[in-house]
Amino acid sequence: MDKKVLLGMSGGVDSSASAILLQQMGYNVIGCTMNLLEEENKEAIIDAKKVCEKLGIEHHVIDCREEFKCYVIQNFIEEYKNARTPNPCVVCNKNIKFGLFAQKAKELGCEYIATGHYAKTEYSEKYGQKVIRKSNEEKKDQTYFLYSIPKDVIEKVIFPLQNNESKDDTRNLAQEAGLEVAKKKDSQEICFIKDNDYKNFLLKQGSVSSKKGNIVLKSGEILGKHQGIINYTIGQRKGLGVSYKEPLYVIDIDKSKNEVIVGEEKALYNSGLKANNINWLIDVKGNELEVFAKIRYRAKEAKAQVKIIDENNVEVYFEEPQRAITKGQSVVFYDDTGVLLGGGIIVDKM
Repeated sequence: MDKKVLLGMSGGVDSSASAILLQQMGYNVIGCTMNLLEEENKEAIIDAKKVCEKLGIEHHVIDCREEFKCYVIQNFIEEYKNARTPNPCVVCNKNIKFGLFAQKAKELGCEYIATGHYAKTEYSEKYGQKVIRKSNEEKKDQTYFLYSIPKDVIEKVIFPLQNNESKDDTRNLAQEAGLEVAKKKDSQEICFIKDNDYKNFLLKQGSVSSKKGNIVLKSGEILGKHQGIINYTIGQRKGLGVSYKEPLYVIDIDKSKNEVIVGEEKALYNSGLKANNINWLIDVKGNELEVFAKIRYRAKEAKAQVKIIDENNVEVYFEEPQRAITKGQSVVFYDDTGVLLGGGIIVDKM
């Protein structure tokens, strides 16, 4: 086999182990590191280059800083400005890692692209196409973040880690190959916020307000003052600074009134939601679909019915009420065998 594959290499253990596996499968591997941040990520580039040298494969660096700022960072800021909680990895996968990266693969004459995501691809007789399925490594499964990628890219995607049973398998593979990155720590949650302090990051942008306002009950009764709506998330209990006869949680945020709405825990549960920016990875027939839906990465899948309003909007009705449905997060759909069907951005709860 002499099929060329462009592998996204972050300098971490997952993408490095992926390079080894691709070589074992007989692919002609080209490593590629995407420079995403204004301050060049030298450590990632150096580590990736070392791995490529060790394995005897070509390595490229592509400058995606402008695109990353435009598509991912600006979206992150805008969503928080509008009292929504975004998921930057979803946006990045759509536009950068499976968008620009796929274009680079074409330029380099690569038939396939590969990443170190924990996910599977396989041909499905049921859907008559190649599909993405949940990883064997349940705790590390990253299919939630992949629903937004262009459907036509799936045919070209390889996830070399798809048969790994655990992260230990991945590290052992890298160690056996003598790679220094075998013991490297996993990357942080938001790559462009080094200290994970997203509130401080937003305030430094100068376009997100920390203006104080009222903390109110759903009835409108004022209980106290908040310290700026960016400091609060749906489901939050600690740090509210107000007292009440029952424990209180953030149940909504009203940007127009600059209010944080609180209530008892039962008020956090809703039986439905509306979503837009829908992306289907399979051909959908009809306007209703039985699915298992996740409303955030760490949430359990819940049985639900999707009602398709139009190509960009759906309503989702859950068999059992879901806790803390959050605007800006993604709702992601699976079938009963773990095939990733698609998803969208939550715009409201019902």
